[in-house]
Amino acid sequence: VAALLQRTGSPVLVVANKVDDQVHEAGVWELLGLGLGEPHPVSALHGRGTGDMLDALLAVLPDEAGDGSTVDPDTAVPRDEVLAVALVGRPNVGKSTLFNRLLREDRSVVHDEAGTTRDAVDTVVETEDGPIRFIDTAGMRRRARIDQSTEYYSLVRALRAVDEADVAVLVVDTTVGVTHQDQRLAERVHLAGCPVVVVANKWDLADEEARETIAEQVDDRLGFLGGVELLRASALSGRGIHRLLPTVLDARDAYHRRIPTAELNQVLRRAQAATPAPAGGRVLYGTQGATDPPTFTLFANRRLPRTYLRYLEKQLRTGLGLEATPVKLRVRVRPSRRRT
Repeated sequence: VAALLQRTGSPVLVVANKVDDQVHEAGVWELLGLGLGEPHPVSALHGRGTGDMLDALLAVLPDEAGDGSTVDPDTAVPRDEVLAVALVGRPNVGKSTLFNRLLREDRSVVHDEAGTTRDAVDTVVETEDGPIRFIDTAGMRRRARIDQSTEYYSLVRALRAVDEADVAVLVVDTTVGVTHQDQRLAERVHLAGCPVVVVANKWDLADEEARETIAEQVDDRLGFLGGVELLRASALSGRGIHRLLPTVLDARDAYHRRIPTAELNQVLRRAQAATPAPAGGRVLYGTQGATDPPTFTLFANRRLPRTYLRYLEKQLRTGLGLEATPVKLRVRVRPSRRRT
């Protein structure tokens, strides 16, 4: 092993473990014969000598970028500037197969048995639109069914990957349909505030009835995500995978998009003309207060029912091309003045 490490040309630290006291330190110097430099005596059990070892480790690590952000070694691009795409879904829906297909290499273990992915695996892929970090997460299921500590921590790491992702790709099994667990998982991703792209995987294995049902179920059971585009694909054969990357990039652009005030109010006027608010309610005008996600402030003459706000949100998504990204609405009541 020492000879192999010497040929790599990378810095190597020799750590001598189980040195619990000074009596055992004399035997440490025999490790100089490896030709890898001075050994660092430590005791992993008691923590003895670990501070000095960490100081030596920090001394050989690469420097940070000038702005203090860590530079990704694979792309030489600051990690925060790399688009992070998390693949999420229930166990055994084909996330790892899709992950390997996107990477064009067998990076994740694929097996018919559910639960083969235990930790979030991420890899940076260079594309024409810049580097993208794809993250293969462990299959998520209800915590009541988790009976192993390893699976629990896999779930925690998967949820952390969702929170840190710029776009989430929700993978569902076409042969099974949209289950209750898919709904719960979609709600969790939606609460994270990132855009969502739904992929109906195993499309080639489903019959005609299942294919017709999956589109209806996405509209019905995942309607709270907005008018997300359903990608029909097969990760195993590669069918439809070419559409995933453009859809992800469109979702990213919509998430950061700034809508002109004139365009926003034009959509609001058309929506209210088609379906007026009940009890004389009316949106006087609207403006975009923030991005990431797009947040709109609506000034109304009175309080508007939640059902009507959901209608306006749907109209804004459709009219402004924000189908794949979450939209937030804030309403401020500004009563109209009456002439005396």
